[in-house]
Amino acid sequence: SGIWLGVEWDDPQRGKHDGTYEGTQYFKCRHPRGGSFIRPNKANFGVDFLTAVKDRYGLNVEQDVQHGTEDTLVFGKKTVEFVGMDSIAEQQRQVQLNQLVDISVRECAVSHAGQKEEISRTCANIRHINLSKNLISSWETVTAIASQVQNLETLNISENKMKFPSTSTSVSSVFSKLRILALNQTEITWTEVLLCAPGWPALEELYLTSNNITVLERPDNVLQTLRLLDLSDNQLLDGNQLHLIAHLPRLEQLILRNTGISSIHFPDAGFGCKTKMFPSLKGLAINDNKIAQWSSINELDKLPSLRSLQCHNNPLMDTEKNPETLRQLIIAKISQLEILNKSEILPAERRGAELDYRKIFGNDWLAAGGNWNPEKNKPSEEFLAAHPRYPSLCLKYGAPEEGELKGRQPLTLKNQLLTLTIKCPEKPEQKPVEKKLPESMTIQRVKGLLYRLLKIPGSELKLSYESSKLEGKEVELDNDLKPLQFYSIENGDCVLVRW
Repeated sequence: SGIWLGVEWDDPQRGKHDGTYEGTQYFKCRHPRGGSFIRPNKANFGVDFLTAVKDRYGLNVEQDVQHGTEDTLVFGKKTVEFVGMDSIAEQQRQVQLNQLVDISVRECAVSHAGQKEEISRTCANIRHINLSKNLISSWETVTAIASQVQNLETLNISENKMKFPSTSTSVSSVFSKLRILALNQTEITWTEVLLCAPGWPALEELYLTSNNITVLERPDNVLQTLRLLDLSDNQLLDGNQLHLIAHLPRLEQLILRNTGISSIHFPDAGFGCKTKMFPSLKGLAINDNKIAQWSSINELDKLPSLRSLQCHNNPLMDTEKNPETLRQLIIAKISQLEILNKSEILPAERRGAELDYRKIFGNDWLAAGGNWNPEKNKPSEEFLAAHPRYPSLCLKYGAPEEGELKGRQPLTLKNQLLTLTIKCPEKPEQKPVEKKLPESMTIQRVKGLLYRLLKIPGSELKLSYESSKLEGKEVELDNDLKPLQFYSIENGDCVLVRW
């Protein structure tokens, strides 16, 4: 009996049914058990934007009355009343609200804009608004609030279940200065994004995580200023979907965590060539996906501007037992990468990775038709598809020599010893010394040995080495915790000692 409201919970675990009671369907739910009936007095229909701001920042008149702020003062036994204090307090509130630049009313039950022009009159200097997790139900409400904020640069309206325009909206200047927009968990589709996008002419960062976006479309004449796009936790599944957003001219960061993609391919470019897709892309995050083939990593070398990659938690990562080896393979396959999984790639690490790669796959190269004679060097298409960077590594360091490619001998200590010449270039009176050192010896322990040998403090030593194969090139041994083998030092190389 009485009046009931039908509600559907954001969290369907809180519901009991799909809007049906005793065989009658009163309302519909997306989730079969996401709905409940509640009494009207249990429902919060929200407040206007300005009320939420005043409540959050302690500038509400009603709150002051509740907390007992009176316009009176007691001197001894006399009570003195201050006339006009109300208007002074109100002026102070207006000043304080006018000084706010960055406003957060997250989870403050904002549901509507309030009286027209009240926001622009009261909060003229707002630039950044966080409206996440409120009761906003339509894009029109967002526009009504934003239209009163002249210099709006950042807007977060995530976690509001909203209706978006289903037809192209007339372009206005409401969001003309908007640079950053977060629409996470709003159930927006990519089609709706493109319908709203003409109103975001200066947008640089767009966050669209957890929106059930499964299909992309080409953004024609919109989103052309975008520098960052986050599509994480949307099940795109098909890597070819990315081709539809591949020609955004300024896109520098693309975040695709947990999107279900299993492969990446840029069909417009062949082995060793650069793609015209994603021309400005510097950073790519593809963690938590289903990429299982090395061919997708090979494809990333085609991106002309790629500098940073995150690729944790893909089946590919389980193909190598040693995480160091895995890291080396990725570094060797993507030539211009500078940061891998948030860790910087130093020049010595790149050199070591590329030399090792060239050595590890040298026998495969020979078997596939590779040859030391340039005229006879014709590796197969299959080999080049699996190792597109191999020819350029041979150009950079020379083809691997026969001695490097002999089958690995059993790993006895004798086989692990390196014969190195140790020289002090700035102390000619110190004669060069020849030493046999295990390749697993850390730089720190090498310094300790030299301290005993040369009688100088290890902390002051600076080590580098010259390779017998690359004359005139000197590589710094700059990480005390790394072993000699990390730097790809080989028999006959010369360690240079300075202090």
